[in-house]
Amino acid sequence: MTDNAFRPSRRSDVSPFIAMDVLAEAARLEADGQSIVHMEVGQPSAPAPKAALEAARQALEHGRLGYTEAAGISPLRNALSAHYRRTYGVEVPRDRVTVTTGSSAGFNLAFLAAFDVGDRIVLTMPGYPAYRNILKSLGLVPVELAVGPETRWCLTPEHLEAAQADGPIKGVLVASPANPTGTMMSGDALAELVAYCDAENIWFISDEIYHGLDYAEDQTTALALSENAIIINSFSKYYCMTGWRIGWMVLPEQLVRPVERIAQNLYISAPEISQIAATAALDSVQELEAVKAGYVDNRSLLLDGLPKVGLDRLLPVDGAFYIYADISRYSSDSLEFARKLLHQTGIAATPGVDFDPLNGHAFLRFSFAGAHDRMKEALVRLSDFLD
Repeated sequence: MTDNAFRPSRRSDVSPFIAMDVLAEAARLEADGQSIVHMEVGQPSAPAPKAALEAARQALEHGRLGYTEAAGISPLRNALSAHYRRTYGVEVPRDRVTVTTGSSAGFNLAFLAAFDVGDRIVLTMPGYPAYRNILKSLGLVPVELAVGPETRWCLTPEHLEAAQADGPIKGVLVASPANPTGTMMSGDALAELVAYCDAENIWFISDEIYHGLDYAEDQTTALALSENAIIINSFSKYYCMTGWRIGWMVLPEQLVRPVERIAQNLYISAPEISQIAATAALDSVQELEAVKAGYVDNRSLLLDGLPKVGLDRLLPVDGAFYIYADISRYSSDSLEFARKLLHQTGIAATPGVDFDPLNGHAFLRFSFAGAHDRMKEALVRLSDFLD
């Protein structure tokens, strides 16, 4: 037997999620006693809403936690249906709502239900790296299209027309607000893109995980624009429930049963305690808006402070809780720059190559989801480092 007899599969040969590697290295330094300002991952510093915590406590004390139906418990699906009516004025039957183990499971389910091996799916570049890595591991082909200031870092029908010249496009995945840029599509721009996809029989997947975290544009759900849109969302960001691993999808009728079948086999169900907590979280808007006000303060602090310390080329921060900063005057290697920044200052930030293999060497992403005093500390440390 040769040394190569047992090898990982080719599908496992995907790039690492560098933000998580930075988090792991930061945790090691923190364990050794170094003070770390965490700006590497999009993780709110606030806890889950009080009502969610109390609902979970009661479930632990009085309930028998177990499997649920694969699509999720009825109270949560009903509450999500009401959420769309209240927030967007859109009627969504409960049966089109599927609860998932975070948005990550939602992407797996959407890709498996909508596409066949070899299908081409358009993504923006820069964009969330897990999109491309999941697609590759499933035998799908990510088609990353560079976006820039001329379209406010958003996809347009013209982008898709050009991509189709190289072969048929089966799907488009868009996030608004976007990660890592924080930019948002206007309602008109989103409507134009969705209409193009409908006309061309292209599945439109809308990542709406940062909905609720909007500062400069009014948010529009693709659900209001097409019954064919696949909506993916999560309780991780606005609802401050990253570790609960709970999200949801709103599906076109023709994908409801296929997604349910795949979910039954891959996951059985999302954790019941997380579903119970999430149901309560949907009624915690006042508390969550107070958390959002903290992001607004952090955003203002950094948009004012970063140019003063030397990072004055920033993308528009319409939503989410990220600032994507051009560091090209200091470095042409964002991976090495981020490593030095972490080890020399204790600031953990994510190199742009995680989001953009082509131009990301010139960018760094800073998350401002942390506490306000830590954002102030980051500016002090950055000033010393860049001086």
